[in-house]
Amino acid sequence: MFLTKRRKFIFSSLLLTAGLSFIQFGSIENRYLAIVILSLLPIPLTFWSLKEALKGPVWLMSWILPVLFTAGIGLFYFLLPGSLIAAIPIIIFYFLGMYALFLSENIFSVASIRTIQLFRSASAAGFLLTLITSFLLYDTIFSFRLTFYENAALVFISSFLLFLHGNWSVNLDEKIGRKLLLYTLIPALGMGEIALIMSFWPTAITLGSLFLTSLVYVSLGIVQAKLSDRLFKKTVQEYLTVGLVVLLILLSYTSWG
Repeated sequence: MFLTKRRKFIFSSLLLTAGLSFIQFGSIENRYLAIVILSLLPIPLTFWSLKEALKGPVWLMSWILPVLFTAGIGLFYFLLPGSLIAAIPIIIFYFLGMYALFLSENIFSVASIRTIQLFRSASAAGFLLTLITSFLLYDTIFSFRLTFYENAALVFISSFLLFLHGNWSVNLDEKIGRKLLLYTLIPALGMGEIALIMSFWPTAITLGSLFLTSLVYVSLGIVQAKLSDRLFKKTVQEYLTVGLVVLLILLSYTSWG
């Protein structure tokens, strides 16, 4: 039976969702290992679904968000109580998120070859899912109560991958050049350094993760505007305003006593 791309996306999303459900409710001794395996599964599924358009950097970039989104959902889900009330919304959200990611990566792969009208919609969906993924990853990292340098390293690595995909998706460059790496490395280093500071900050994990996510919104938004030659003074002011508001909220809810 011939499978269209859309059917492949649905099948892959259902398979991953079934795996997530089994990890949460099945009898598994090492759930962390199971989450790692599940997080790597989107790589072959992405290659299988998009094999006709895997040219240039597409083969490298196409799996980044699906892998990180799966890892973020899987680890965050593991921290929640194992009840149906908590499970059903997460499972539905994961399925819809993965399906949206497969669709977006397909649009990116096609748009790297020729102009396509759905490119803006895919970019918006990718940006939103990048923010959601970053929050899930940061919240999980800080929930593990690791050392400050481990927090910094993990936030840097996850941020680097998120920024790399987000920055590349602006112009869909045919190769990963120095400019793209520079605009990825600098904000990722900044995120790692701020994560180091947040390791000592007396605030709730969720609020700290939300603050880091707001910094992803600000820095990724500004860099994408720069790469698309749409960086204006008003644009910078709007992004910085969001970052300032979240910073003030963080300070107001910080317990210094």
